[in-house]
Parts: sequence; C-alpha cells; structure tokens
Amino acid sequence: MGAIRKTGIDAPERSAGGAGRSATVAADRVALLTIGPESEGQRLDNFLLRIAKGVPKSHVYRVVRSGEVRVNKGRVAVDYRLVAGDEVRVPPMRVAEARPAAAPFAPADMPPVLYEDEHLLVVDKPAGLAAHGGSGIAHGLIERVRAARPNQPFLELAHRLDRETSGLLLLAKTRRALVGLHEQLREGKVDKRYLALVKGDWVNDRQHVRLALTKYVTREGERRVNVDPEGAESHTIFTLMKRYGPFSLLEAELRTGRTHQIRVHLAHLGFPIAGDDKYGDFDLNKALARADARPRLTRMFLHAGSVRLTHPVGGQPLLFEAPLPPECSTFLKGLDVAPL
Repeated sequence: MGAIRKTGIDAPERSAGGAGRSATVAADRVALLTIGPESEGQRLDNFLLRIAKGVPKSHVYRVVRSGEVRVNKGRVAVDYRLVAGDEVRVPPMRVAEARPAAAPFAPADMPPVLYEDEHLLVVDKPAGLAAHGGSGIAHGLIERVRAARPNQPFLELAHRLDRETSGLLLLAKTRRALVGLHEQLREGKVDKRYLALVKGDWVNDRQHVRLALTKYVTREGERRVNVDPEGAESHTIFTLMKRYGPFSLLEAELRTGRTHQIRVHLAHLGFPIAGDDKYGDFDLNKALARADARPRLTRMFLHAGSVRLTHPVGGQPLLFEAPLPPECSTFLKGLDVAPL
C-alpha cells in the first residue's frame, strides 16, 4: 500500500458515463469522473473512499485539503455533496492490488426477488446467508446480487439481517433511494414485523418490551449483545400468534433496530428463540436438530415476514410480505400433529 505515485502523468483519463460502482482511479494519471445520478447526494470523501478502495483514509483527506481533488475545476471540502453532472478531478492514487476475481455466481444463487423497480429491489433472504461478506465470509447476499446484476451501477443494502434470519431485505439501486430509505429507518417510519418461535408459554397477547442493549466482544472475538441499563434504548412489541405445546409463535414489531434486538429481548425474558445458537437454549437446539427428531429444526426460527414503508422516491405506500420458508412451516405443522 504505497503513497501517491506521480511519475509519468499523462493527459487526464476521462470516465465514460456516470461515476458509479465501477468508477476507478489510476496510479499514474489524473482521472476526470462525471458524477451520475446513482452517486448524487453522496459526500465527496465517501465517494473517493469507495472508488479508491485500499487507499488510506488519511491520504484521501490530504489530497482533498491540498486541492489536488477538484470538483468542476474548483476546490471543495471533504463534506461536499456531489450533484449529478459534477466533474471530479482525482489525482493519481495507488490502490491495493486487486484480488483474483471470484467465479461468477450461478443464477440459482440469486435470492428470490419479491419486488423491483428502477430505485428499489426487495429480496427474500434465506437463512444461513450473511447479508454481506466479511469476518471470514467471502461472499454475502449483496455480493451475490451484484454478481447477478453486473450492469447495475449502484446496489447497496438499506439495512441488514442476521445471518441465520430469513426474510425481507431492502436494497437500493440509486443513491437517492438509499438516502430515502435510511431516513425512513432512522425516523422509525419503516414497519418491520418478524415471526419468532420461542421456548415457553408466552402469557400476554401483546407486550411492549423496553430493554436497553449494549454490544460487547467475547474472548473468542465474537460479537454479542446484552441487556444493560446504560445501553442504547431498544423497543420491541411482541404479539402472541399461536401456542404450540411448549412453544409460542410470536410476531415481533421493531420500534428500534439494534443488533440482535429481538433475540436478546426474548432470551432475557426467559423465552429464547428455537434454534438460536448465540442466545438460545443449547440443549433444546441440539435435541431439535437431531437426525431422528420429529419434527426437526436445524436453523433459528426467526423470519422477517413483512415490511411496510413509503417508496423512497415515488412516495407511494408499499407493503411487502415473505411467507415462512418450508423448513419453518413444516416444523410448525409437525408440532400441530405431535407437540413435543
């Protein structure tokens, strides 16, 4: 990872079309990038960090402050918001050496698409697939979608789901849509409902749970969350849907979106989610996953079943629903026939 290399600078290299996800910087020449609609509204520093992956953040800030980066031939601050049509002059910057390209994903790897227009993509994420790569995971859902849509200049997750949670996931196809979705999520205007099967006999038909949460890291380096009065405010509303012998099926309505919020709230109350390998009843999970278990459950029973929101660009009301996956619905049917 070297510093900027200024040897042999030739005529500026001009981008063809909008500067989207495929825009690049060069190590030996000035690049002139024209901002497309997918990058409109993004801060200049975030735009540069995205197209110059591997370049230290301190270096990006230095070249902006020194005036080596220019927008429409003028100096700007790092927090300048880009406008479609802006011409950005980017000086030579050496990026990290690219890794060999991964093999393309098969069409079957693309998760089911529930809705799509020019701004928004809604998919049904299967359990076991991370929302994005990282922490030892080479490829997550967003990488698969990008591989399946190589000509889409902008694709970003609007929010995330835990790896073992299935269900609705919103993706933005334009910067404008992403900003609009984030604004609705931040202001609590997105109604997200989950279905969770918990161990125990849930008493109240409808119950508000307000328990503050704090993140921490285990000795093994794994991320965890616990209830802490000094933590971040967290609010979940649980509605009893049906009792299945020693289990209860709940609908969870998120009023805040903290990491592992539903899982930790339920575990703290003594109603762990069936199959939860972080906060659940591990002996129960092992019994449910045995090859001879009838019915059998080999995943966490938490599913993002519905999302209600306003279209981030068009403004029309939207409701998306994803049915329970077969492994969950089959387990419930088995409980109905022969409760454990």
